[in-house]
Amino acid sequence: MKNSSKLYIVLLISFFIFIAVSYLTGYDNGEKTAHEFLSIVYEMLLILPCAFILIGLFEVWIKKETVIKHLGENCGIKGYFWVLLLAGISIGGLYVAFPMAESLNKKGASLSIIFTYLGFVGVFRIPMTIFEISFLGLPFTISRLLVTIPLFLLIGIGFGTILKKYNYQFGVFAKK
Repeated sequence: MKNSSKLYIVLLISFFIFIAVSYLTGYDNGEKTAHEFLSIVYEMLLILPCAFILIGLFEVWIKKETVIKHLGENCGIKGYFWVLLLAGISIGGLYVAFPMAESLNKKGASLSIIFTYLGFVGVFRIPMTIFEISFLGLPFTISRLLVTIPLFLLIGIGFGTILKKYNYQFGVFAKK
C-alpha cells in the first residue's frame, strides 16, 4: 500500500473518531461537522446516480470521432462554444464535471477544452445563473459573466497549452 493511501485511511479514521468523540462529549462544532458531512453525502446520493447514468449514456451514444471533431485539438473557437453550452446545462456542479471531464478526455477532447469546461461549470450553469439573477439582479450577473467567461477561457487555453508541452496525461487512467 502506498504512503498516500495510508495517509487517506488514517485521516478518514481520525475524522470518524473525532465525530464519535464529539457526540460522546457533546462538542457542538463536531456535531455540526457530522451533520454537514451527512447532508453533503445525502445530496451527492441524490444527484450522482442520475448524473452517472447520463455520463454513461454519453459514453455509449456519442462517438469518439464526434468528440474529436467538435472538441479535439483542431476544433477552433466552436469547441469553446460547445463546452460553454455543455457546462450551462450541466447538473450537479463539480461533482459531475470531473467524471464528465474524464469521459471527454477518453473520447479525445483537447486539454484546453477540458480545463475550460471545468471552469465554465463553476461559473455558468444556467439554473444557478437564473437563481443569481433573482437575488443579485441582471446587471450584476451580466457583469460577472463578462468577466468570468473570458477569464476561464484564457485559463483553460493556458493550462491546456502548457500541459500539452509537457505531454501531461489527464485523468484517472493516465499513464504515469
